[in-house]
Amino acid sequence: MNDTEYKVLMIDDDELIARSTAEYFNILGVKTAYVTSYDAAVEFLDTHCISLLLLDINLGEASGFDLCRKVRENYDMPILFISARTSDDDVIIALNIGGDDYIKKPYTLGVLFAKVKAILGRYEKAKEAAQQALSRSAAEDTRQAADNRIYLRDDVYLDTAMHKLMVNGKQEELRAMEYKLLCYLLENVGRVVTKEELLKNVWEDEYTGDGTISVHIRHIREKIEGDLKNPTVIKTVWGVGYVIEEDAVKHGGRS
Repeated sequence: MNDTEYKVLMIDDDELIARSTAEYFNILGVKTAYVTSYDAAVEFLDTHCISLLLLDINLGEASGFDLCRKVRENYDMPILFISARTSDDDVIIALNIGGDDYIKKPYTLGVLFAKVKAILGRYEKAKEAAQQALSRSAAEDTRQAADNRIYLRDDVYLDTAMHKLMVNGKQEELRAMEYKLLCYLLENVGRVVTKEELLKNVWEDEYTGDGTISVHIRHIREKIEGDLKNPTVIKTVWGVGYVIEEDAVKHGGRS
C-alpha cells in the first residue's frame, strides 16, 4: 500500500474523536486517516484511494448527508454513518442516500473496529470477485452465457458470472451487499429466509439491524419489480423474513 492508499477515512468535526479513532485503527494495522470538514474530505478523496468511510452527520456548517450524496456520485466504497443523532428518520435518510450502516454514539472503539474489519473483508472480496469477472474471456459463447442467467421476470435477469443485473437490455447497478443479498435469496428459492438468517449469513454482523435489511430489500425491489406495491419476485412474509417462490425465477434462456 502506497502513501495515497488508506483503508479507512474518518470524517468527524470533533478532532479528538477523529484523531483517537484513526490512531486506534492504525495501531491495529488498519491504515486510517482523518479529516474534520466537508471540504477537507472532498480534497482528500480526490488525491487518495480509500476503501471505507466513517462519516459523521454533523460537520460544522456542512452535512454528512450532503457529503454522502456527493461521494456516491463517484465512489462505491462502504459508508458507515456515525452520529449522536438517534432518530429513526436520520437512520432512514442515511441508508436511503447510500449509507451502508448507521452507528450511534457513544460507541466503543473495539466494537467499531470489529465492524469495520468485517465490512472491509466483505468489500474486498466483492471487489476481487468483480475484477475476476471483468478479466474473464470475452470469447465465452452465447449458450454458456445464457446458462449463467437467472430471469426474475421478462427482460430482467441476473448474470451470476459477470455479477450484472440487466433490466430491459441495460445494466442496473447492484451494490456489493445488494448483490450478495439477492444471490442468497436465489440460492434459497422456495423457502422463507428469516431476517436472523440474513444477518448471520449475508451481513455476518450481529450489530446490523432489521432496518438495514428492509432498506436493502427495497433498493433491490426498485430495480427488479414492475410494481413496488405488489412485488412478484421478493415477497415479504410479515414478522418472519422474505421468500422468492420457485415459479418466480427461471434459469438460462427464456424459451
